[in-house]
Amino acid sequence: MNMKKIAPAAMSALLFGSALVPVASANEQQSTEAEVPQIQIDPVHIFNDTRGTVEDVRVGENITYYTVKEGEQTNVLEITKDTLVFDNTGKKVELQKGDKVLAYTFANKPQKYIYPPQFNPEVVIVETEEVGFVEVDYFFEDLTNTYDILKLNIGKETELFNEKGEKVDAKDLAEKHLIVFYTASTKSIPAQTTPSKVIVLDDDSSTTKNPINEEIDNIIASDSYEVAGTKMVPLRVIAEKLGFKVDSTGKGAILSKGNMSYTITRGEKTFGYNKALRTLTVAPTLKNTKTYVPVEFVDEYLK
Repeated sequence: MNMKKIAPAAMSALLFGSALVPVASANEQQSTEAEVPQIQIDPVHIFNDTRGTVEDVRVGENITYYTVKEGEQTNVLEITKDTLVFDNTGKKVELQKGDKVLAYTFANKPQKYIYPPQFNPEVVIVETEEVGFVEVDYFFEDLTNTYDILKLNIGKETELFNEKGEKVDAKDLAEKHLIVFYTASTKSIPAQTTPSKVIVLDDDSSTTKNPINEEIDNIIASDSYEVAGTKMVPLRVIAEKLGFKVDSTGKGAILSKGNMSYTITRGEKTFGYNKALRTLTVAPTLKNTKTYVPVEFVDEYLK
């Protein structure tokens, strides 16, 4: 796994909760910060969260726009029929004016440059007075989340579903983005819990049945090679299959689709993603007059 984004291991985010942090003097703080271990997390595994109270609802043709405000910050949530909306106990609900919510959107998802900011979240959690906690995060092979804060112990009574509501097995949870509902956890590090319900956000079945993805799989099977253990695939033909406009720069290409823009330069691991920079494990290369990129770029950014 290619880890990129750095954050302190002590970071924690439990829904509608908070952590008490001991106050230290300036000298104590400096010595403490020097000892805090750093964990590198790939930004594709991270969610942006948007919280607040629903103050306005505007119904469109296919999207309902919920204006959410917290203090002076105003955001708009774009909710469709496919958006997952639950309360903090794991029950499906419909958003209403006055609801206190926490919405999770993939951090690498393109965002519109408008005000107030608009988000198209993967899941929205509505706070209720009932006991229940929620963790929306990426969980590794051992079922600990990105900052090693929470570890899952799947019990016989734990309900396991994909985002379509179909049942899945415990083995399907590893290395996936999960919505975890639970009522209690241990005081250990990491905290451990036996969740009441887990929902897998990564739906592998929809990917394999997509005709375009099948075409891309065929392209990769017939036109790819390896560099340092990384599979390299042709950029232009795959990007165009996925609806991107591809413009050559002489040293690489600029890919554009809607609000998304990628600038790929051969020989450089770093590439432009809108106004940000991202890093690949292997630099794009030129072979047989075609630019090849690591397959991770296709899987994580183009699909």
